[in-house]
Amino acid sequence: MDLIDALRSIDKPHEDDVLNRLFTPWGENLDKDHVLSEYPRPQFVRDSYINLNGYWDYCIVPAPTEFDNKSLNDSFASQIPSQMDGQILVPFSPEAMLSGVERRLEPDQFLWYKRALPTINRKYEDSRILLHFGAVDQFADVYVNGAFVASHKGGYLPFTIDITDQLNLSEDKRAVENNTLSVRVADTSDSSYHSRGKQTLRRGGMYYTCQSGIWQTVWIEEVPATYIKQIRIRPERDLKTLFIEVSTNLPGKVSVKFPGHEMIKSAEASGGYETKFTEDLSFASDTCPCTVEGQKAPEQYYYGFNFTIDDAHLWTPEDPYLYPLHIQIGDDHVTSYFAMRSFTVEPDSEGTPRFCLNHKPYFLMGVLDQGYWPDGLYTAPTDDALIYDIKEMKRLHFNMMRKHIKVESARWYYHCDRLGMIVWQDMVSGGSSYAKPVVSYLPTAFPKIFGRMSDGPSHYKTFSRGSAEGRSEWLQEMKGTISYLYNVPSIATWVLFNEGWGQFNAASATIMAKELDDSRPIDQASGWFDEGSGNFRSVHNYFRPLDVEKEKERAFVISEYGGLACHIDGHSSVDRIYGYKKYDNLDTLGVAYYNLINASMKPLIPKGLCGAVYTQVSDVEEEVNGLMTYDRKVTKINPDLDPHMTTHINE
Repeated sequence: MDLIDALRSIDKPHEDDVLNRLFTPWGENLDKDHVLSEYPRPQFVRDSYINLNGYWDYCIVPAPTEFDNKSLNDSFASQIPSQMDGQILVPFSPEAMLSGVERRLEPDQFLWYKRALPTINRKYEDSRILLHFGAVDQFADVYVNGAFVASHKGGYLPFTIDITDQLNLSEDKRAVENNTLSVRVADTSDSSYHSRGKQTLRRGGMYYTCQSGIWQTVWIEEVPATYIKQIRIRPERDLKTLFIEVSTNLPGKVSVKFPGHEMIKSAEASGGYETKFTEDLSFASDTCPCTVEGQKAPEQYYYGFNFTIDDAHLWTPEDPYLYPLHIQIGDDHVTSYFAMRSFTVEPDSEGTPRFCLNHKPYFLMGVLDQGYWPDGLYTAPTDDALIYDIKEMKRLHFNMMRKHIKVESARWYYHCDRLGMIVWQDMVSGGSSYAKPVVSYLPTAFPKIFGRMSDGPSHYKTFSRGSAEGRSEWLQEMKGTISYLYNVPSIATWVLFNEGWGQFNAASATIMAKELDDSRPIDQASGWFDEGSGNFRSVHNYFRPLDVEKEKERAFVISEYGGLACHIDGHSSVDRIYGYKKYDNLDTLGVAYYNLINASMKPLIPKGLCGAVYTQVSDVEEEVNGLMTYDRKVTKINPDLDPHMTTHINE
């Protein structure tokens, strides 16, 4: 397909097409009695854990005309339906086949969930009961026993609610029993400015089926009256200094230990609290990294711990060593982990800016990861499915995955940490309907004209950011994303904007992101509309010969390329084919892929190329340019057929 044909086919809506019923191996064999039962938050683990995944009652009803998604509160509590439509398998969205529902939530509808909470025999009479949501798309109101408790906005970040005071207790207050949880969800998808990633009500091309509701694990925990709320872990660039900050809901004696090291601090002994980070942000924690309306923000007590680790065992994709970590205050015990590593951009011996791992140039052999599944949409069917994607990309000799415009479940990042996969993390895009000729067609055809272009106030409407409220909301979500994922060892770069989708004030957003986290490089604008800040000159190139655009201070990366498409009968959810270059069979695809990697991309490394991100991990609906089919049953490329591909690029 040439450039003109490709541009003509981009983003045409095909929502009337019938999706083929396509299941992954894990979806076909799903144990519906134990759905995603692993502890959902590997960097903040407690023994107390009750998984609420499984069958819930649900119904979809019209939203009242006065509902505007802006001021969620308890005004609709009396409308909790008494009659439900059926059952839904949580945490799969109602649009997903694995949910058992297969209905789309429209922007003018409510999705209601309801279930009985299990009986809890409390360990402590004064303990607190915390309700955790991994993610709910897009607006959630939570009710316990019919009473409004709290609201949450944003479909990609976790949130936690202390529901203790709303629960029914036994007469001796030692058992939590006879309680009902209800959740009301609304989702505007791409009919408003809220962040939605690649979801669209009009599926087609590079935009995919929208989904809604609970799409990550829901669970509850009992914690003592005094408990750990947050931890933040920062390995310094000297590769021997480690700073750990702990926050608690009440003062006490906090201990932090890992092999060969232990430190204890108490409020009474120190007379104060040492903090190195901004106190109004949440970290990897028992609390949400963004606002929960309806609950008073509790006080937090901060404790800072500085450690020196001589001869630290450094983390690399080839040797992904993780240190176990244990934190305690009173009866509350949390286990976690960390890695000693640094990600920087530094000049090499010839003065060329390079991406560096532990202060050594390290080429990023990257692959774009949309995080979509034919049977679960945003939700992987099982933990093994998440693991498979990462391991298969490592087998294909990739050392980096760019998580594209989606925040993934916490276990995916954990598997990247322990398996050794560097992550570039995108912020989730939003904004009103995109002006596609401006943000897609013209920059693709004329990159030198649109590659560098201001996106200041005069361009707000051009970049679909006319809403001041929408701009403020995105900035808060960027803060929340960086805060939530700050501790993840494998995350090397924050990607703020992609191809102008809802982009605004990119230079000032970069400054804000650096203030939140100065330990990682930032890709300010992936694709085009670069403002010259951040740590990378980051371009997308699907149609032109690959080349390098060297700069004195910033490393050069091709943050998207490839997109070679090959449709495999029986393994696609849509019979329509979308891609930048089409191939009729795996033999011709393989030849094209090897030539692209070995003849076009690799020779650019000595010239200054620091990383390249191939599109993409798997097919997604009609976009059949994946290294694997959408159902993950066929890997289209065999790297070992070519002797050049058996050698890792950073050996």
